[in-house]
Amino acid sequence: MLNRLLTIVAAAALALAAGTAMARDETGTITNIDAKADQITLSTGTTINLPEKIEVQSFKVGERVAVRYRIEKSGVRLASRVSPAK
Repeated sequence: MLNRLLTIVAAAALALAAGTAMARDETGTITNIDAKADQITLSTGTTINLPEKIEVQSFKVGERVAVRYRIEKSGVRLASRVSPAK
């Protein structure tokens, strides 16, 4: 019984660790904005999709930003936070 419980706890810990491993932080200058697709492209070449809660119109090309995003199973990078970078 204890062995089974330890296995379940270990599996849960691995699942949580895998979920946080998918979160990424990246800083760069916005080089392109695609308002129709709700995407920004950074100077690093990374294209990031913005969710509905983040308005693409609040950004401008040339602005330096820090982005936290996760990679979806489909390979799409989806931002959870975009803020001005120093």
